[in-house]
Amino acid sequence: MKLKKLDLEVCMTGEGPVWDVAEQALYYVDIIAKKVHRYHPSSGDSKSWDVPGVVGSMALREQGGALVALADGLYTLDFESGVSTQICKPEGLDPRIQFNDGKVDRRGRFIVGTTDSKIEKPMGNVYSFSADHKLSQIDDGITISNGPCWSPDNKTFYFSDSKKSVMYAYDYDIETGETANRRIFVNTEDLGGFPDGVTVDADGLIWTALCEGGKVVAWRPDGKVERIIDMPVTLPSSVMFGGPDLDQLYVTTLDPQALSAFRPNPNNERAGETYVIEGLGARGLPEPRFAG
Repeated sequence: MKLKKLDLEVCMTGEGPVWDVAEQALYYVDIIAKKVHRYHPSSGDSKSWDVPGVVGSMALREQGGALVALADGLYTLDFESGVSTQICKPEGLDPRIQFNDGKVDRRGRFIVGTTDSKIEKPMGNVYSFSADHKLSQIDDGITISNGPCWSPDNKTFYFSDSKKSVMYAYDYDIETGETANRRIFVNTEDLGGFPDGVTVDADGLIWTALCEGGKVVAWRPDGKVERIIDMPVTLPSSVMFGGPDLDQLYVTTLDPQALSAFRPNPNNERAGETYVIEGLGARGLPEPRFAG
């Protein structure tokens, strides 16, 4: 195994990596800095776009550009012009609630959660956003929403409430997008951190960035730990397989200085870099694009 820090712009709050197979590029966001980044490993080229709000996650669209989850709703981002346009603003959204982590299922829906920005109350929901721009609630009672992803057979949906240090598993109907039978998949407290961004590999292992724990953990579908990778930073935030063979694991991180309002940083740690891990012997699955 080889872990390498990439020579990229340091993020305040790096999150939401998405590998695009067609373009062979890594996209990721900087939540607090309100930016979307793109990196081409083959050339080393990188580019950034500013968005008009705190950005929790993004997905690429089949018709071009991106879908971005900003604090107050969902927007499209045109890569050519850099213009962001709101396409979904939920009615009655509490001002302290903001959209956070999201991913696309294999029928092109964007599944995204909302979070209490004060990190106090289970006020957040989980939504499914369809190609025809219909927003449907599929769960509630979430404080910090993170880590949506699916098993390779599409039958299990995983989602985390980071505040509770819990990852849930649900039965998932890929044809309708409906969830059922929510149960606790794993509790990460014993590992010293909480589950943040997640991806699932081709063998069904659930790879999780354990924020506060300084680890990336791979879980078996039965909830047993398969592998633990120690990271050189305390706050890894999300993971995504990429590269020509989808066998390189990209890891985004948070800068503890940017989160001083929420957590102490007695050692004055700095981070925010993006890493890539090679030689894991695992391979990811292509990320779908949003169909709308």
